[in-house]
Amino acid sequence: MIIKIQKIKTEGDNTMALPNPSPEKGNVSTKKKTVTQKFLDLIERGGNKFPDVLTLFAIITAIILISSWIASTLGVSAINPATNERLDAVNLLNGDGIRRIMTEMVNNFVSFPPLGLVLVVMLGVGLAESTGLVSSFMRRIVFAAPQKLILPTIVLIAILGNAAADAAVIVLPPIAALIYYTLGKNPIVGLVAAYAAVAGGFSANLIITSLDVLLAGFTESSAQIIDPSYKANPAMNFYFVFASTFVLLPITVWITNKVVEPRLGALPVSTVMDDQKTELSRAEKKGLRFATITVAVFSILIALTIIPENGILRNQETGAIMDSPFMSSLVAIMFLFFFLPALAYGIGAKTIKSDKDVASHLTKAMSGMGYYIVLTFIAAQMITYFAWSNLGAILSIKGAEWLQNIGLVGLPLLIGFILLSALINLLVASSSAKWAILGPVFVPMLMILGFSPEFTQLAYRIGDSITNMITPMLAYFAIILTFAKKYDPKMGVGTLISALLPYSLAFMVFWILLFTVWYLLGLPIGPDAYIRFN
Repeated sequence: MIIKIQKIKTEGDNTMALPNPSPEKGNVSTKKKTVTQKFLDLIERGGNKFPDVLTLFAIITAIILISSWIASTLGVSAINPATNERLDAVNLLNGDGIRRIMTEMVNNFVSFPPLGLVLVVMLGVGLAESTGLVSSFMRRIVFAAPQKLILPTIVLIAILGNAAADAAVIVLPPIAALIYYTLGKNPIVGLVAAYAAVAGGFSANLIITSLDVLLAGFTESSAQIIDPSYKANPAMNFYFVFASTFVLLPITVWITNKVVEPRLGALPVSTVMDDQKTELSRAEKKGLRFATITVAVFSILIALTIIPENGILRNQETGAIMDSPFMSSLVAIMFLFFFLPALAYGIGAKTIKSDKDVASHLTKAMSGMGYYIVLTFIAAQMITYFAWSNLGAILSIKGAEWLQNIGLVGLPLLIGFILLSALINLLVASSSAKWAILGPVFVPMLMILGFSPEFTQLAYRIGDSITNMITPMLAYFAIILTFAKKYDPKMGVGTLISALLPYSLAFMVFWILLFTVWYLLGLPIGPDAYIRFN
């Protein structure tokens, strides 16, 4: 393997050699590989033998269609515990199925939620990158801050970013990649660290999020099967979720520094970082001032829409913020949060001199999204067919029934439920869809065994989070792969999963340990929410 040596200018005439190895091989090392490294190598080799993700999703789609025919022929079914209705496997290869596939193909694509969401947000982020705002801001912040604090800051922001739901998954990982790129490090390390934190840490935060509200509704209806007077509090898991933030933060940083970064190696792109790239020009500083003023004004305007009791983005009937137009507007807000400062920066830094420049920058920003659009078309069909066939729901119900019937009790049952939820999450990524099915089974069952609905929901949320980052069924996995290919065109599914798997395993171990300690100490898990049900 040929190693290129790059020189980074430092004070005086001293230079520092920076190895730039092949992106496939990582760093050259004479150290004996650990068992963990060998295992991840196996995962990577196996995953990279898979065809391109476009082909892989097409194959999975074909398997779903054939499985729907087989399951329907065999009469596979299950009883939906939420409605007591019989769910039968639906054959998508008969006349009705084929007609539905053909007539709704376009609608499946254009109505696929991640499609518009990603493209809208990337317009703003892309303009910020194309005009130079992101680069200037990162250089201003990153090179002025201690490097030891950069990764913890990225991880903390990513964990807290799940309050913005899907928007955070789209915005934060590429920004983290740019930060690492600016530092002369492997940008894919920053990408996977941020994605692991925001996707895997979906049930950790310092505030109440829309997910708390959403899940509480399903928990309440499930608990009312046993106790019709039960009322769910959206903050029921807040104490545990709050504490989880400070558990996942150091774990994510440690896994990144000790496992992922050494494994992925040095910067997989040819770049030379010199003083000209770290020092801001006068125009760039002016652009940053314009952008800062724009962010301040925009933030004040948004605050005025939600702080007053009659704010226009509050729920006009209840005055609530969580269930309001504000939460539904997060994608639009994220777009404007990047677009307007980018426009102001471009004017100040003179990278935008006319409306034609704006159009040119926007076109450049979206030019790299072609692969994602094609991938979205196939992913939209695959996920839609899986829902139409009822196979996902049937598998979830059967798995829950199996766990209920094997005779586990107490903490082992709860841990088994966590692992089952994590396994089902590999097939059905929607948190609310899984809880709508699992909740009516496990909430009443565990209430009878003396466990509160709040504690059952907490166990579910842990399982639902720990495999988020490694499941291709989460639509944003394809987005992360697209971003990774920007820096390493040879990046495969196996390499990406092997980079994310250490986070998933570490989250599973330490989250279950925290859950166990909480259980043994009998601590409250939220305001007026306890482990035991009275």
